[in-house]
Amino acid sequence: MNIKKEDKVKILAGKDKGKSGKVLQVLPARGKVSVEGLNLLIKHMRPSKRGEKGQRIEFPAFVAASNLAVICPKCGKTTRIAYKIAKGEGTNKKSKKYRACKKCQEAID
Repeated sequence: MNIKKEDKVKILAGKDKGKSGKVLQVLPARGKVSVEGLNLLIKHMRPSKRGEKGQRIEFPAFVAASNLAVICPKCGKTTRIAYKIAKGEGTNKKSKKYRACKKCQEAID
């Protein structure tokens, strides 16, 4: 999955189309992502004791990852993710794989 926690994303489809927010949680096995302040659902809670009032709790529900686009922190545009490999230097020749913006070619993480 191309989307990771703390990424800034824009919603491409659904009731919050066009809005953007920060990723709170990712479920890669299901292909779902939770975005801060978007796709809010309301849960009604019954009072637990006599004389208490009930509550309405708002919480962000999961969105399909296919309905999101990552916003590049460098250029600020919605983009797809490219994976690049940086070759290791010196005696430790380990190469490192990183995510990059398809538009500006800058590293995302």
